[in-house]
Amino acid sequence: MNQRRKNLLKYCNDLGYDSLVAFEPENLFYMTGFWGEAIGILDKNGCTIVSPELEMGRAKEESTDCNVVKSERGKGSLATLIKILEKNKVCIDSDSYNIVESLKRSIPDVKSSTDPFYRAREVKDSQEILVLKKASSILDKMYEVCVDKMAIGQSEAQLQTLLMQFAMEQEMFATGYKSTLNPLIIAGGPNSSLPHAQVTSRKFKNGDMVVVDLTLRYKGYVSDATRTFGLGSVSAEAKKVYEIVRQSQQAGLEAVKPNVSCKSVDDACRKIIEKKKYGKYFIHSTGHGIGLEVHELPNLGPSSKAILSKNMAVTVEPGIYIPKKFGVRIEDSVIVGNKVEVMHKFTKELIVL
Repeated sequence: MNQRRKNLLKYCNDLGYDSLVAFEPENLFYMTGFWGEAIGILDKNGCTIVSPELEMGRAKEESTDCNVVKSERGKGSLATLIKILEKNKVCIDSDSYNIVESLKRSIPDVKSSTDPFYRAREVKDSQEILVLKKASSILDKMYEVCVDKMAIGQSEAQLQTLLMQFAMEQEMFATGYKSTLNPLIIAGGPNSSLPHAQVTSRKFKNGDMVVVDLTLRYKGYVSDATRTFGLGSVSAEAKKVYEIVRQSQQAGLEAVKPNVSCKSVDDACRKIIEKKKYGKYFIHSTGHGIGLEVHELPNLGPSSKAILSKNMAVTVEPGIYIPKKFGVRIEDSVIVGNKVEVMHKFTKELIVL
């Protein structure tokens, strides 16, 4: 925790500010070890949590080396915050107009920027990597559940229920990602041609390709993996596309190294798919950072300017999506190192059930 705080303050100081304030729960957790309804303050004198009374018990118990100060909820918490910060130069992670303007009325220098948090969070420490590896191993077990339970006649929603029950028994939970109504992506047949398909009541049919994208949170941290299964009599085209995606993903994994560009990883994946004349069907970036959020820095895409560093955690997830027919995606979460560490061990050979 001390090293995290040093990094956070360094990036805050780089912007010309001496106090860093976390409103977002992910940043609060990273700064303090406590995830809840509260505000975190970090400066050279240490870390303070401004908490409503209903959260104070947990805040004191779960945080590390923090002074916990009671406040009212809502506007009352801002009043308490202002008293603590006084004449400091303050960087906050909130872009809420009301919050920024309220603080500016009493604090002369307030900057809204998530940069210190995202820069600090890009490279994972050893404790974070252990949690991510455990999270990834649970996702592997969930794919074993798919092998045991997925069947023709079962609906996407039914499979999601089975998988989420298993996940929650392993202390793994939905991310609450705002762009979807479902905890998972389970997409069979034509639905699999939609990269971010919503889970439906459609029943799996003979010949379906089924994309199962598991993005779940364990002890705060998100692991992300995708496997595509076949059901019954899978077409020759689907098998061909699957093998192209598998080769593309392997090329992407081999391209992941410290000090290489994120664009080069995307290029490695895209080159293989384009060579096989399916380039127009690869309609998203190759990957993204993971951690306390589903999508973090860096982005592994065609226009990315980012460079990979040792101990970044990223995904490699090329896909081919043929509209109204089927889609195939294969994804692993990995740790960047001199030899890339793939955190998921579940096979990437096509399994036809």
